[in-house]
Amino acid sequence: MNLQPLAFRQVHLDFHTSEQIPGIGSRFDAVEFVRTLQEARVNSVTCFSKCHHGMIYHDTRFEARHPHLEVNLLKEQIDACHSAGIRVPIYISVGYDELMARRHPEWVEVDAAGQVRGGPLEARWKKLCLNSPYVDYVSEQTREVLETFPTDGLFFDIIHQWQCCCRWCLDGMREAGLDPEQEADRQRWSRLVLNRLKDRVTEEVRAHNNSCTIFWNSGHVEPGIRTTLDTYTHLELESLPSGGWGYDHFPLTVRYARNLGKDYLGMTGKFVKTWAGFGELKNQAALEYECLTALAEGGKVSVGDQLPPSGQLDAATYRLIGAVYSRVEAKEPWCAGARAVTEIAIYNPEAIDAADGRVDTSSDGAYKMLVEAHHQFDVVDEVMDWSRYRVLVLPDKVRLHDGLAAGLSAFVAAGGRLIASHRSGMAYDRDDFILPELGVRWLAEARFSPDYLKAGPGLSAGVPDTEHVMYDRGLEVEARPGAEVLAEVWHPYFDRTWEHFCSHRHTPVEKASGFPAAVAAANTVYFAHPIFQSYLRHGSRVYKLLFLNALRRLLPDPLVETTAPTTAHLTLMRQEAEGRTVAHVLHYVPEQRFREIQTIEEAIPLHDVALSVRLEHEPRRVYLAPEMAELEWAWSDGRARVSIPVVQGHAMVVFE
Repeated sequence: MNLQPLAFRQVHLDFHTSEQIPGIGSRFDAVEFVRTLQEARVNSVTCFSKCHHGMIYHDTRFEARHPHLEVNLLKEQIDACHSAGIRVPIYISVGYDELMARRHPEWVEVDAAGQVRGGPLEARWKKLCLNSPYVDYVSEQTREVLETFPTDGLFFDIIHQWQCCCRWCLDGMREAGLDPEQEADRQRWSRLVLNRLKDRVTEEVRAHNNSCTIFWNSGHVEPGIRTTLDTYTHLELESLPSGGWGYDHFPLTVRYARNLGKDYLGMTGKFVKTWAGFGELKNQAALEYECLTALAEGGKVSVGDQLPPSGQLDAATYRLIGAVYSRVEAKEPWCAGARAVTEIAIYNPEAIDAADGRVDTSSDGAYKMLVEAHHQFDVVDEVMDWSRYRVLVLPDKVRLHDGLAAGLSAFVAAGGRLIASHRSGMAYDRDDFILPELGVRWLAEARFSPDYLKAGPGLSAGVPDTEHVMYDRGLEVEARPGAEVLAEVWHPYFDRTWEHFCSHRHTPVEKASGFPAAVAAANTVYFAHPIFQSYLRHGSRVYKLLFLNALRRLLPDPLVETTAPTTAHLTLMRQEAEGRTVAHVLHYVPEQRFREIQTIEEAIPLHDVALSVRLEHEPRRVYLAPEMAELEWAWSDGRARVSIPVVQGHAMVVFE
């Protein structure tokens, strides 16, 4: 395949438009459309063939053309954009099609209780089953798009299959030897249905077009994508921070996605909240942060917008996008082809089906600790190459099968270091540690919760010398011979119950328990409590200090050292072809000022930020990009040291 690189500055132009709205495309003007995009520095725009309502926005042989469509809209959009050198991937809604749901209610998903997803009086779309004959319609409609238009790419949306028990799924499960009464079998069947859909449609696409891009969107990129990764040409990480994803989702997820071998982009939105927020304009500082974070993580950028029914782009929206994209465009030469420079990896709990949300709390807690301390890290699974990492972190819940345990043992034997917490290192199917390198044996669940932790000298830097409450239940373990106890568990007088309680919250400390709270062995540290989840939930700085002290034992000379505050995000990228290492420093602070959303009101400048970076070679010059302002720097002990005069939201320090 001859795939072009992803464009840096994209717009995902939603157009989910009710068939009850008149005048569709009535104010579309091809010249104005292109001029608006160009002035906003947009070089790729995803436009609609079919939306969630099931409406088609171009001439078609199917009885689904929007009844009030006044122009052959998609064709005119493509012709106009192509004449200006702007790419136009084509959007096709898959999981939602309200028109087909009404015409063929038998194609709608049915849950195990016999209920359809989306009731008759609910103002939301119904979910189509992707194992029903509906898939034939999706395939035929996609084929029409390929035969009708010069297709730069295809964006298939709502690629979900819940635990459907429609007649086609029941028959399919029986034929596959699965039991529909078992939730695990229904989940397995759902994955098989999705994989079969992607394989089938991709094969049909390639029969007509061997160079267009293909992306299947489910709102999140997770390890389950691996089984059909060959059906993707690239990855688009949909992540609207104020639309339900949160500000941790993209920078955490991208650290996994970027190691899957595909080009990738971060997709946010111009909306104050989530998709289709007509009359909403996000604060410019928030949109800057979201777009520049994608650059700092090695990705391209896409901003979501919703085209009004008239077909005329909103001028204020594109002034906002243009203000941000002009900054993105200026920075692109120092971002193209860049790859992350990292030395730590978090093992992804999603790889073992242990995630407890779109962003897993344990991995999110580890992410926060590492990013606040400016460490350079990735998120990995078992398939990825761990040899380039110096430290691997197993947060809270990474239970092991024999193959994963063997891989971790080999990693440590080769000189790798390991930090694990709570149940990480236990067998997948029983309460027993099967990773002897951790230096602990399992005894029981902790008998008290909350209990307390007192750090010993090997873990106490910056930690006040007292017993610290551990809010979430830990484990009782014992140290193996030769292991070092770094912290002890202290017990309260009793758990708080109706029979005995003390004061407002947890019970005061009574005595040392005799059980370790943290244990060090050769190249490993283990914590008996779920410290990562606890940090995310409770915000106790002590939990972070304990982890960072353990990390310092194993990694005394990190890639990056800086005086930047914990609110700054710092990433290190390498442009190998140009011989450049680029340090990105971002300082926009998301705030929960409001009850429903986080937002960013303004960039907060930083002044005289000291930065020390470990490099393989002494640089020839150090400067700020794109300003091209030379910086004074010093070189010693394999580190380049520099001071950044000011960080106005985002600074790129180039070591060339």
